[in-house]
Amino acid sequence: MWDSCLRTMEGYSNVIGSVAFSPDGMCIVSASGDYTLRLWDAVSGAHLNTLKGHSGSIYSVAFSPDGTRILSGSDDNTLRLWDAVSGAHLNTLKGHSNSIYSVAFSPDGTYIVSGSSDETLRLWDTVSGVHLNTLEGHSNVIFSVAFSSDGTCIVSGSSDETLQLWDAVSGAHLNTLEGHSGSINSVAFSPDGTCIVSASGDYTLRLWDAVSGAHLNTLKGHSSSIISVAFSPDGTHIVSGSGDMTLRLWDAVSGAHLNTLKGHSSSVYSVAFSPDGTHIVSGSDDETLRLWDAVSGAHLNTLEGHSEEIDSVAFSPDGTRIVSGSRDVTLRLWDAVSGAHLNTLEGHSGWIYSVAFSPGGTHIVSGSNDNTLRLWDAVSGAHLNTLKGHFGSIYSVAFSPDGTRIVSGSSDKTLRLWDAVSGAHLNTLEGHSDWIYSVTFSPDGTRIVSGSFDKTLRLWDAVSGSHLNTLEGHFNWIRSVAFSPDGTHIVSGSYDQTLQLWDAVSGTLLHTLEGYSGPATSAAFSDYLGTASGFSDNNIQQRNTVSGMLISVNYTCTGFHIAFYRSQRQYALLHEAWVDLLFTLSPATVLDSREMPR
Repeated sequence: MWDSCLRTMEGYSNVIGSVAFSPDGMCIVSASGDYTLRLWDAVSGAHLNTLKGHSGSIYSVAFSPDGTRILSGSDDNTLRLWDAVSGAHLNTLKGHSNSIYSVAFSPDGTYIVSGSSDETLRLWDTVSGVHLNTLEGHSNVIFSVAFSSDGTCIVSGSSDETLQLWDAVSGAHLNTLEGHSGSINSVAFSPDGTCIVSASGDYTLRLWDAVSGAHLNTLKGHSSSIISVAFSPDGTHIVSGSGDMTLRLWDAVSGAHLNTLKGHSSSVYSVAFSPDGTHIVSGSDDETLRLWDAVSGAHLNTLEGHSEEIDSVAFSPDGTRIVSGSRDVTLRLWDAVSGAHLNTLEGHSGWIYSVAFSPGGTHIVSGSNDNTLRLWDAVSGAHLNTLKGHFGSIYSVAFSPDGTRIVSGSSDKTLRLWDAVSGAHLNTLEGHSDWIYSVTFSPDGTRIVSGSFDKTLRLWDAVSGSHLNTLEGHFNWIRSVAFSPDGTHIVSGSYDQTLQLWDAVSGTLLHTLEGYSGPATSAAFSDYLGTASGFSDNNIQQRNTVSGMLISVNYTCTGFHIAFYRSQRQYALLHEAWVDLLFTLSPATVLDSREMPR
C-alpha cells in the first residue's frame, strides 16, 4: 500500500463531487455540493479562484482541451461555461429537466455532451451553447458520459446497469454493454479509443472492447461502490475511487491490482490523472482534495517515523533539511523536499523539547529533560558534545546569529550561555521565578529574550548576561517568544490565549492580539509583509505587526509548534508524531494544507 499523498487542499463546506486537471497540468478545478467550483494551483495547492453562479450542487466539471474554458453540470438542471483564467461566467446551457451528473468536451473542443437524471444525453455546440441533439435509450439516471479519443463515439453509464455507445455526430445508438449488477457510476475511454472502463455499485470495474462491446476483464478489490474511474494518459494504468475511502491503481492490460492509496476519511467521489501521468488528484466526501504521486508512491510531505509526540522542529538555513525532536528520545533528520528520512540521532536519555540548526547549517543543538544539551554534526548525525550544567529539563535552545554561542532555557529557572564550538559554559542568567519555556537571540546577536511560566518576558544583554528589562502583561504562562527580523519587536504567546507585541527596545506593550480559543503555544515572525503568526487551539493566525489586525486563519489541524524557513513563506507545523509542511505565498490566502493520517 502506498501512503503517497502529496497535498491536501481544503476550503469546502460540503462534499467534492468532481475534480479535473487542466490540459497543461498546472491547475485543478473542483466542484462541490456548496454550489461552487474552485480553481487550485496544482503545484503549490494555492486556491486561485471561486466560481459562483449555480443554484444547486455541482456534480461534474471538465476543462476544454485547450484549457481556456471550464464546463460544469449541476443539480439546478443547467450546464455552465466559464473562462478558466478569469473565472467569468460565459454561458448557461438549459434544456435538461433534471439534475446533470456528467459533462464532457469533445477532443477538439467543439462539442459538449451531458448526462442527466432525466434519462437523456444532450449534445451542445460549445461556442454558441445551442442544443444540437437529444440521445434517448437509458431507462434510469445517467451518471457518466465520455467521448472517444477521436470524437466519433460517446459512451454513457446509467443506474439502469448498462453502458450505451452512441455515434457522436448523428446521435444514433450503436451498442448496449451489459454485465454489471449495480448502477454504473463512471465510464472512460482508453486514450487510444480501443477500450472502455466502467465503475459500478457492484464493487467492480469492467473493461470492454470499444468496437465490439465484448467484455474483456473484471477488476475486483474494492469493498464498496466504485464512484469514479480514469485511465492514465498512456493507457497503461487505471485509477478508481470508491465508497471504501480508498483509491486503487490497476494494470489496464492485465487487470492486476497494483496499489491502494489510503488517506481520505470518507467516500472518494472523483479521480483524475495529471496530463503527464505522474500525479493523481482525488475529491472526497471528507471535503478535501488530495494529490498523490502516481509513479513512485514516494511519501513527500508528511514526515513519519517518530513513535512519540514531537515537541520541536526546525528548518536548516538553506531550507533543504528539517530536524525534529521527540519524546521517543530521538532527533530525526528529513529531506525537506522529498520528505525522506535521512538520519536518526540517538543519545539523549529523556524527551527532547527543543532543536535548532546553527546559522551555517553544519550543526544541530538539542535540549532534553535529561538536563543536557547535545551538539550534533548536521550532515553525518555524529554526536559532537554534551553540555551539562542545568539542574532541570531544558525547554528551549537557540544559536546566536553568528553561530558562536548557544542559549538554553530550563525548568531550573535559569538561562545558560555556552560556547558553540567547545561546549564551555559561559554564563548563567538568573531572574525568572519559574520555568523558562522559550529563549531566542535578537537578529544582531546583542540581546536575548526569554519567556517563562512566571508570566513575564525578560530581556538580557547577550554578552554580559545582565538583565535589561522585564516585560509584564500576560496573565498566564508564556510558551513562546520571537524577535521580529529587524529586531525592533518581540512577539509572545501565552496560555492566557493571547499574543502580545512588544517594543524590543523600550519593552512597551504595543498590542494584545486576542481571538484565540486556546493557549497560544507557538509564535513566530515572518518578514513577509510584516506579519506575526501564532498557533493556538489547532489554528494558525497571522496578524499585522503594526495594527495587530487579524489577517487570516491559515491552517487548521492538531499541532503544537510552527517554524519558518528563511524565506519566511514556508511553515513547518508539528503534530503528535509527524510533521506537515505548509506554504503561504500571500498572508491572506490558505495555499497548502496537507492533512495526513497519524
